[in-house]
Amino acid sequence: MRKLVVLTFVSLDGVMQAPGGKGEDPSGGFDLEGWTVPYFDEVVGMAMEKQMTPPSDLLLGRKTYEIFAAYWPAHENDWPGVNSATKYVVSDTRTDSLWDNTVFIKNNVVEEIRRLKQQDGPQLQVHGSSNLIQTLLANDLVDELWLKIFPVTLGQGKRLFSEGTIPAAFQLTGSQTAPSGVIIASYRRDGEVKLGSF
Repeated sequence: MRKLVVLTFVSLDGVMQAPGGKGEDPSGGFDLEGWTVPYFDEVVGMAMEKQMTPPSDLLLGRKTYEIFAAYWPAHENDWPGVNSATKYVVSDTRTDSLWDNTVFIKNNVVEEIRRLKQQDGPQLQVHGSSNLIQTLLANDLVDELWLKIFPVTLGQGKRLFSEGTIPAAFQLTGSQTAPSGVIIASYRRDGEVKLGSF
């Protein structure tokens, strides 16, 4: 059985849209693209490198796939193994592959991802893919969240936890704070929400 891990850059107010730069995702009039760049120090870079090193396959939404396919095939030195990894792409519009080892998931998305998780193989990493993440969270398919929480509020944009997220408990499995103020935190799914009173 394989773990499904969501790796996300997120602002203090939960926005994850277009962290990397101009032109990444201006949909909805989002004009704050590249908001992570001023905070991306050596500690954040080392954490990302460590998390992207284990053997993994990718589970991506169409838009993130297209962004990645335009960059990573020519930059494998920065992400060893990314070209040989299987890329599972959830899309009901794209049919042509832009990158080696691409498999499209078009129908019965939740059932297909459950089937993938039951298989033997490396972990499934989800990068970006905000719409896909909503489906994963709503159907309790996320095993771990690897978050980089940036010390900014953006007030607009696609959010990590949007409508449809089910109640779920997570356990903190690791954390550190970068000099730039970014909190690097990993959480593992940990059963149901526990209630109490004061």
